[in-house]
Amino acid sequence: MNVNLTVAPSPPSALSYAARPHAVVIGSGFGGLAAAIRLGARGYRVTVLERLGVLGGRALVHRQDGFTFDAGPTIITAPHLLDELWALCGRRREEDVELRPMAPFYRIRFADGAVFTYSGDADAMRAEVARFSPEDVAGYERFMAYSAQVCRIGFERLGDQPFDDWRMMARVAPDLLRLGGLRSVYGAVARDIRDPRLRTVFSYHPLLIGGNPFTASAVYCLIASLERRWGVHYAMGGTGRLIAGLAGLIAREGHALRCNADVSAILVDRAGGGQRVRGVCLRSGEEIGADIVVSNACSAWTYRHLLPEDSHRQWRARRIERARHSMGLFIWYFGTDRHYPEIGHHTILLGPRYRALLDDIFRRKILARDMSLYLHRPSATDPSVAPPGCDAFYVLAPVPNLAADIDWAQTAEPYRRAIAAHLSATLLPNLEQHVVTSRVTTPADFAAQFLAFRGAAFGLEPVLTQSAWFRPHNKSSEIEGLYLVGAGTHPGAGVPGVLSSARVLDRVVPHVTAPR
Repeated sequence: MNVNLTVAPSPPSALSYAARPHAVVIGSGFGGLAAAIRLGARGYRVTVLERLGVLGGRALVHRQDGFTFDAGPTIITAPHLLDELWALCGRRREEDVELRPMAPFYRIRFADGAVFTYSGDADAMRAEVARFSPEDVAGYERFMAYSAQVCRIGFERLGDQPFDDWRMMARVAPDLLRLGGLRSVYGAVARDIRDPRLRTVFSYHPLLIGGNPFTASAVYCLIASLERRWGVHYAMGGTGRLIAGLAGLIAREGHALRCNADVSAILVDRAGGGQRVRGVCLRSGEEIGADIVVSNACSAWTYRHLLPEDSHRQWRARRIERARHSMGLFIWYFGTDRHYPEIGHHTILLGPRYRALLDDIFRRKILARDMSLYLHRPSATDPSVAPPGCDAFYVLAPVPNLAADIDWAQTAEPYRRAIAAHLSATLLPNLEQHVVTSRVTTPADFAAQFLAFRGAAFGLEPVLTQSAWFRPHNKSSEIEGLYLVGAGTHPGAGVPGVLSSARVLDRVVPHVTAPR
């Protein structure tokens, strides 16, 4: 659901509200909206500024020709992180948004047509592993036990901890090393599982947060356990319903949400020898004063374009240029004038190559002829996203980011046709004859619309040397009152990651004791 709001504060006591310290949040993605709710609960007067005409950031919604397409996230895991936000406002998430559990989670289709059905049912998963490779059942059990251990430490214990001090990293380094943090996700899976197809099934998860399974730290094996423990869910009406629900919480608490408010600079006061934020300046020239500023913008954009170059040393332009950034995404949203009832809600179509294709995307940065795809059919669960008799689809292909020499203005349509031909030959027969609405998003669009550095869909690539303390910190160590949330800071990308980044604020932002 698209939201375009400018909500003026109207709390029960305007005087007490006006006396609160003011927090400005730049960006209205999941991280920004979660930050606004948490800051409001801590006693701040909050203004959310969104440069686009609708709220949601990368989770905005496209509506066309009667179809509803979630632009970004389609999978909700760890729903308790969302429930917590509603509880902070004295409400229950179920009052506003229904999360429907997915069973199975996904179907993974190999190039030879074999299908692995991936679910949260432990017995069904053992049977599915045995169907592919009976000798790997014990190894699968060992891997899941390892994943659960990593999840307890990496997500539950450390996911909302601030890593703004190197001593914190030093304290947890032994645990990370003990858990094989120097090994890759694929290496961790391969240690326990021998079948090549099962190694693919249990190692692809880093792609959900912008990582290469062959280089992402084994710490990210936690995703398999996270999914099993809390499930995979779909927000009925689309992920945009969650954005609308979060925005509604903020508005009901009396805070301000402003769309078409493009921040051009974070204002820094250098009086007295130190540095402290004093507000933001909009592209229009308007200045908005603030006691603290939280940026949900791309961390590279924040440091390269919103702050004075000489105000910070840690993330200067050269370091950002030399850092490793996630892959790009090519997304085709389309609607058909017929149903494809045999297609489930989530399908992963693997191409004939795994390691070599990922090498093309992440290292060689070339657009390969073959492809692996994620196909989302929300109308399988939720008929409201498509007109009667129709289906809504979203197909995503991981592709190189804009460091590649690819002219997407020329390449987008031929690549879309190649995807359509592949889908027609595998899962959706005669697809092009039934497409009645269509739009695409390329890495160039991520750069232009969301100000993503190099069009990288997930910010910094999640390798060990760009995780935890090595990522841009949630609390600036150089500018007092500046904080970061979202995919570009700790703990990283994905809905649980960005919601956890806002959770970190509870530990690093001063609490306001003034009455609410």
